[in-house]
Amino acid sequence: MSEQPAFLDLPDLASDAYGGAAIACNDEFFAEKENLVRATPAVWKEHEYTDRGKWMDGWETRRFRPIDGVAPARDSSVHDWCIVRLGMPGVIRGVVVDTAFFRGNYPDTCALYGACVDDPLDLAALETAAWVELLPRSPLEGNAQNAFAVANAQRFTHVRLDIYPDGGVARLRVHGDVVPQWGRLRALGGPIDLAALEHGAHVETCSDMFFGSRSNLIKPGPSRSMADGWETRRRRGPGHEWAIVRLASAGTIERLELDTSHFKGNYPARCEVEGVRAPGVPVERLEGWRPLIASPMQPHRRHVWDTELRRIGPVTHLRVGVFPCGGIARLRAWGELAHEASAGLAALNALGAAEATAALQRCCGSSRWAEAMAAARPFEDAAALLRIGERTWWSLGEADHREAFAAHPKIGAKKADSAWSADEQRGAAESAVAAELASANRAYDDRHGFLYIVCATGRSADAMLADLRARLSRSTAEELRTAAEEQAKITRLRLHKLIGELA
Repeated sequence: MSEQPAFLDLPDLASDAYGGAAIACNDEFFAEKENLVRATPAVWKEHEYTDRGKWMDGWETRRFRPIDGVAPARDSSVHDWCIVRLGMPGVIRGVVVDTAFFRGNYPDTCALYGACVDDPLDLAALETAAWVELLPRSPLEGNAQNAFAVANAQRFTHVRLDIYPDGGVARLRVHGDVVPQWGRLRALGGPIDLAALEHGAHVETCSDMFFGSRSNLIKPGPSRSMADGWETRRRRGPGHEWAIVRLASAGTIERLELDTSHFKGNYPARCEVEGVRAPGVPVERLEGWRPLIASPMQPHRRHVWDTELRRIGPVTHLRVGVFPCGGIARLRAWGELAHEASAGLAALNALGAAEATAALQRCCGSSRWAEAMAAARPFEDAAALLRIGERTWWSLGEADHREAFAAHPKIGAKKADSAWSADEQRGAAESAVAAELASANRAYDDRHGFLYIVCATGRSADAMLADLRARLSRSTAEELRTAAEEQAKITRLRLHKLIGELA
């Protein structure tokens, strides 16, 4: 019996159980593309047909019909394709192209490509995305799980499966390491679930998982049944069962949850959760565990602890012990991310008062805002900088807001006043409607007494012109508020740019 590839132990990033979706294909005549990412294994239904042919649990395209009636050669470039949005973006370690029950109608070969598109309107963005080859054209077997290792350390959000020349694939499994956008998570601040699979946590190992997989402990969403949790066999004699979770990032646990939903006659009598901070240490060498909580358990219940937790500082791993054995549906561990030193933020904190005020005024033209922010230093992290920046902005009055508005160049002006402005307004400056924008902006200024303020980053000139025209007829009071909201967005983006430049 051949050894299973190690990547099969990693989560399926494309599974619809985690939000994966087949979003586009060139053909799905016999069976729809959505089947490709179903979490459940493919099934066979004897003698079941649709008005298009045999019912198949997979994605199946029609046969290629060449004009000359000659089938494509093995080296033909004729192919069908399907694009899958990963439910959990990350680094792909391996894929399984499962042709279950496709025996005489499977593709001859396949190839796989990846792209990184963090745009809510990904269907449009994918038209210009750069596709990276993850799997060169490779032969397939019918009614088989065709496993292929992938050697690429980039983060991907989408994959494209090409099949040559046509045929059916039951499932596409994309196994890998989850890589969230930590910059966004850190900027939001507040506690996050450090044990969440979608944030990159991983259940490294466990003492036993006879009835349910250890990976179920940290899956998204509630448990659907006992089969959707982690359950051990019945222990006989001394000892207890356990599982070790590597957290998504080091952090201080503020709130802990162990859920025994659906476990009624087989829940643990007691639990113990311990933590340790050991970044990069192999699981077999972890030591120095400190207890967070030890408690009796009840059946079919979400057990939540916060003030009861011991304060042991930041941890990178949790060890969940169940006494003596039994089942746990989910583990949640909300916490504050450990402080991450930022060279740019440290440089901002170290500037003199006048230098800091001048640097901050590049982000927002209000002198009172910049002075208050300079006085509020040192900032603990980027999340604190953004939070205090926004709170300070909304504490100011109309005169301060108007001062900030006046510091901006006009949308559609031929030349922006700074590199930041030029970059933000590139869509307007390079547009054929730039003159119309400039004209509408003058009308807006005449009506309301201040410039049209909009967060231009990523927006087209046509979209900004439509927005400007819509706002032109509104009351000045309403526009003051709208402009202040747009300024808050601009300031947030520029604070990121500032600490990036200072790094």
